[in-house]
Amino acid sequence: ERKERERKLSKEMAETATRELEKMRLQEKAEVKYKEWLKKKRTEEAEKKKKEKEKEKEREAELQEKKERSEKIFKEWLHNARNKPRPVLNGYGFSHGKSTGLYCCYTYVVT
Repeated sequence: ERKERERKLSKEMAETATRELEKMRLQEKAEVKYKEWLKKKRTEEAEKKKKEKEKEKEREAELQEKKERSEKIFKEWLHNARNKPRPVLNGYGFSHGKSTGLYCCYTYVVT
């Protein structure tokens, strides 16, 4: 009986040790998987940030190009505006460069 009990006890202890060993293996395996997953996530995050930076640089380059184009067009317009002929001041309602009244559809001039 005593030997039987010792055998059962040793068998239970062996099973318990086996279960604990299996738990440890599973836990180690889970840690390895988690580390791999975490590494993959960090890599993806780094790539995402890199792409966002590239897009931001492209956007800034486009804005700079647009600004330069706008400035060039404005300067051309300014240059051309200086060379355009001035309007005639002796038209309706103007006499010697001064306003003489309002022009209306009835050609009514107030002096």
